[in-house]
Amino acid sequence: MRSYRELFRTPEFTPFFLAASAQTVAQTMGGLALGTLVYRATGSPLLSAVSMFGSSLVQVLGATFLLSAADRLPPRAALTALPLFFAAATAALALPGLPIWGLFAIVLAKGLAESVGGGVRWGLLNEILSKDGYLLGRSVFNMMSGLMQIAGYATGGALVALLSPRLSLLAAAGLYGTAAVVVRLGLTRRPPRTTGRPSVSATWRANALLWSSAPRRQVYLALWIPNGLVVGCESLYVSYASDSAGTLFACAALGMLAGDVLVGRVLPPALRSRLGFPLLLLLAGPYAVFLLHPALPVAAAAVTLASVGFGASLVQQERLVALTPDGLTGHALGLHSAGMLTTQGVAAALAGSVAQLTSPAAAMTMMAGASAGVTLLLMGAARREEMSVVGR
Repeated sequence: MRSYRELFRTPEFTPFFLAASAQTVAQTMGGLALGTLVYRATGSPLLSAVSMFGSSLVQVLGATFLLSAADRLPPRAALTALPLFFAAATAALALPGLPIWGLFAIVLAKGLAESVGGGVRWGLLNEILSKDGYLLGRSVFNMMSGLMQIAGYATGGALVALLSPRLSLLAAAGLYGTAAVVVRLGLTRRPPRTTGRPSVSATWRANALLWSSAPRRQVYLALWIPNGLVVGCESLYVSYASDSAGTLFACAALGMLAGDVLVGRVLPPALRSRLGFPLLLLLAGPYAVFLLHPALPVAAAAVTLASVGFGASLVQQERLVALTPDGLTGHALGLHSAGMLTTQGVAAALAGSVAQLTSPAAAMTMMAGASAGVTLLLMGAARREEMSVVGR
């Protein structure tokens, strides 16, 4: 499968794509509204960052105890139930007088549910397209994510500025409900990819098998840590420039879109496979400019350029799918998603803590520097592994 036209001619791809688009807009609108609501109430960069990305912190619990469900649940039923739950939870966040502890309890419950949803979703994409179409399909989803994040942050920013964060949360809840309807009407019923009941022991066995391979371990670490640390930078946009955070988020989404087009459609496979680590370095490098507290146009340009580096994840995901047995595809991709989001949540909390002690600009620079350092360590490990294979 080599063209976008072929993708959209594939049965079920279009409704699957539309439902995911609605969920992405809902997530970005809701996240910006919630971060703004918490920052206005508390004045805390840490609480604002954790409110936006805190649901990611519990992804590790889902990956540890629940992820075997990703290949053992009927995909259509699971992908209908999850956005309905997200709609109810997002509407609850808009309740006046909701205490901060109640707000964070809802955010964490959403993260626990999403830890399973990522594996179900990407496992189904691999089923709809097969392995030879997965990279192109995932690149389209990443491009959609960039565009829908631009739309979501722009719309959410306008709703927050003109109306209120609570109304933006209610609009996001409506979009989650729309996604559930599209999934239910647009996808066919499929059996689970793997037989047996979901269980903690099944989750642990599959995790151990996936982690037992050194090449897969390196792919997972490259997928999780460098971009997670840079998302820690993004979690500080609201506290860095509260009136222009929507602009910075939209620029980040635009850069991610450009990176996904470059990697998924423009670069030939031979060159693409060599650019995983250079793109991760690009992801971190431009954030050094924030140490100088740049004006908004310079900050927006740096964010846009840096986010092109998110295209590295496509290179790594393609390698992960190639290294994974078919019966574990959903679990493997769910582990990638859960680990990535967990790292993002931890990085957001860490970035917020550093910003509390220093400043948002200084914290962003430090997080980006840590990302670049981890990338260099992973590059060295990969080269040593290649040399050992050649030596055999």
